[in-house]
Amino acid sequence: MSGGGAAAEARPSPDPPSLSSRSSSDTALPAAGRSAQRGTFAQGRAAAGHLSVAHEQVVGNISCMINHLSPSVFFLYIDEDVKPFTPEKTKEIVMSLQQPAVFCNMVGNWPALHWNVKYLSAVLEGKTIRFRLGLKTVDLVPQFETSCSYVEATLEEFLAWSCGQPSCLSGPFSCYDYSKYWAYADYKYIARIFEDKPEIFQDVRWSDFGFPGRSGKESTLWIGSEGANTPCHLDSYGCNLVLQVQGRKRWHLFPPADTSFLYPTRIPYEESSIFSKVNIANPDLKRFPEFRNSTAHVVTLTPGQVLLVPRHWWHYVESIDPVTVSINSWIELDADHEARVEEAITRMLVCAIKSAENPSDGDLWLNPTEVEATSHEINLQYLNKAVSAYLKCQETSVSGQARSSSTGAKQRTNTSCKRKRREVGCEPESCTLLTQECDFPTPEAEELQKIPFGPHLIQVLPQSHKTSVIGAVAVKSDGGDLLHENEEHFGKLQCKRKRLLMSNDCETAAHQMDSDCSPCTSQTALSTNDLLDCLVNPRVISLVAQLLLEKMRE
Repeated sequence: MSGGGAAAEARPSPDPPSLSSRSSSDTALPAAGRSAQRGTFAQGRAAAGHLSVAHEQVVGNISCMINHLSPSVFFLYIDEDVKPFTPEKTKEIVMSLQQPAVFCNMVGNWPALHWNVKYLSAVLEGKTIRFRLGLKTVDLVPQFETSCSYVEATLEEFLAWSCGQPSCLSGPFSCYDYSKYWAYADYKYIARIFEDKPEIFQDVRWSDFGFPGRSGKESTLWIGSEGANTPCHLDSYGCNLVLQVQGRKRWHLFPPADTSFLYPTRIPYEESSIFSKVNIANPDLKRFPEFRNSTAHVVTLTPGQVLLVPRHWWHYVESIDPVTVSINSWIELDADHEARVEEAITRMLVCAIKSAENPSDGDLWLNPTEVEATSHEINLQYLNKAVSAYLKCQETSVSGQARSSSTGAKQRTNTSCKRKRREVGCEPESCTLLTQECDFPTPEAEELQKIPFGPHLIQVLPQSHKTSVIGAVAVKSDGGDLLHENEEHFGKLQCKRKRLLMSNDCETAAHQMDSDCSPCTSQTALSTNDLLDCLVNPRVISLVAQLLLEKMRE
């Protein structure tokens, strides 16, 4: 391990990797993509020396054959330092691919693969972290963070609770029956919880993905019990790389084009997160009929695999094993400069309108990740800084393109990416022209065909809506199909009532409703949140941002 030194040697020894039992219905990806990185067969380095990247196909074929043999009678010793893709090629894939995909056999030598909860508990030495608790019962309404309970507990106490040990009767989880509740330590910045053990940052090596210098310091830790979930949302900033360390998680992803089908809302408000009103686990199709037209891409992520979540892809994530551990890093993109302008506009409007409401109404509109509702003056300063940074970045990009025509990448990274409350700024050397599209463009078929899908890079294919509900068999892909037609993606909508709020259609609601929609007469009076859902709808905010930036150019 690089950078660990003598301090790293004092850390507790990790448990040896082991095979986890899996049923055939839970198989999300080909076995060939799981063997090397999980340590089942890759238990050492090749005695004959290092394999070259030229042997990639040979290694893939060997892995495929080995997975049909019993691990008790056969072991393969391969060099875990050998990657199927070079850092440069991996970065090219990450920055160009606009559909979710899973990298396999890329992290076999990462010390972070040993970060199971038992190991992390020993490293933290009794330090407490905050857990979010929610009910396992499935309601029609998403369990937003504003409706959850919270406890401060050690990982040792979390493990005891998840195992049903008697010691939990008096601990922080004593009021929460494991059979009824799940617990989630989410969004835990590794740089904060391990601030006194910086050597552990080097256990995470995003440099293998083409981002030199990016480690655990720029990453986030997620620890949950079975059923722990993140409500469906999209991240306004960046793309996302997610390493699964312990247990399995099921991801339901939806493309940016499905935004209107997912009924976006900014309540609860959190900078950089746009939530869906739909509970993906149990959708209310009477209230949200257009969700029928969405297309879910579902994958079960297993230890050692890395999921790429492209920019503005919606995702609902659920832990499906008793204990799960994940590590992620948000990769900042040039398009984030415009996104910051949009987020600043949204913050101004939401804070101004919601702060004017009567506090006695008890509307928990601010997400717990937001410390407080900022003042209008602060929000205006934030907006001006975001606009200035965008214009400066664009000017630098234009001058850079004048000097050279080779600055063609639409997306580049900034290693100082943070998910919450990012500092507004711009690194001139990493700026390019920003797209004016509301949604990130989908790559053409010929571009997709250039992506090296196979046993080391598995495309997450779309599912029909009937098979994409929670509990269905996860996507099983052999990596052979590069494209999957979504024949009904833009099919006839089942209900037009909600769409009236998002369009310029002037016809009355009575002429727009289908038989399965509730009549307007049964609706309650419009609320502040109803107004905000329209006012800060992503399409509206995108248009306002473009108008504002045009005004600044005058």
